[in-house]
Amino acid sequence: MKFDLHTHHFRCGHADGNISDYIEAGIAAGLSVIGISDHTPYFGSEEEQPFPKIAMAKQEFSNYVEEVLRLKQKYEGTIDVLLGIESDFFPEHAETYRHILAQYPFDYIIGSVHSVGNVSIFNKNRWKGLSQKEHIAVKEAYYALIRDSARSGMFQILGHIDAMKGNYPPFSDIPAAKAIDETLEVIAESGIAIEINTSGKTKLSGGWYPSDEILERALYFGVNVTFGSDAHKPERVAEDLDAVANKLLEIGFKEWVYYKNKQKVVVPLK
Repeated sequence: MKFDLHTHHFRCGHADGNISDYIEAGIAAGLSVIGISDHTPYFGSEEEQPFPKIAMAKQEFSNYVEEVLRLKQKYEGTIDVLLGIESDFFPEHAETYRHILAQYPFDYIIGSVHSVGNVSIFNKNRWKGLSQKEHIAVKEAYYALIRDSARSGMFQILGHIDAMKGNYPPFSDIPAAKAIDETLEVIAESGIAIEINTSGKTKLSGGWYPSDEILERALYFGVNVTFGSDAHKPERVAEDLDAVANKLLEIGFKEWVYYKNKQKVVVPLK
């Protein structure tokens, strides 16, 4: 059984295609389940759409939900369309996000840390001139936020947990093994999943999020895993799905999961 839980569309301002384009791509890829999970609006801002190239406008949010629910009915019997969302995690705005998201019938919510210290994790210029000690402090702050997101109880899935390497590959070499292990332990205790996200290949780092090394530690701590292409173009739906499944089997995983009605569904890897 094949699934992809992480897809976007035009409303976020940096993806191509309509929701139906991604569903059709999922059908063509042989998926049984596809999750639509565009970026939440910036609910922590008073502006309607402070970052139009990053996230949808607030007034589009209900339209997004309604469209996915309509398409869920349309494609019933052909492919199971799940209503998801990718939510930023800002500790100072967490309760605002929690309150708004609770008003909609999401099958799952992906929690993603996209900024540390009010700077995008993908901004490679943030690293210029930093000492080794400062590099470590930034990486530890990143994982502290991920731990907080896991503890929040807001999410079923945590998105791309080493994506800070995306436009700065040396991130992976910054020593922070203790912080990563602590983070994986908290995620396991929280009973939520991490995604293997294949969009890393669209960044300077290439490959997937997270690294094989982190996945090995995730298995050790008993963390659930799921799959998301993080497709911003329909042709990327389910990209590398079979290769990811084979890698997980090689590492020692026996199963992965997806979420429907916020309930975990376990799927054997083979």
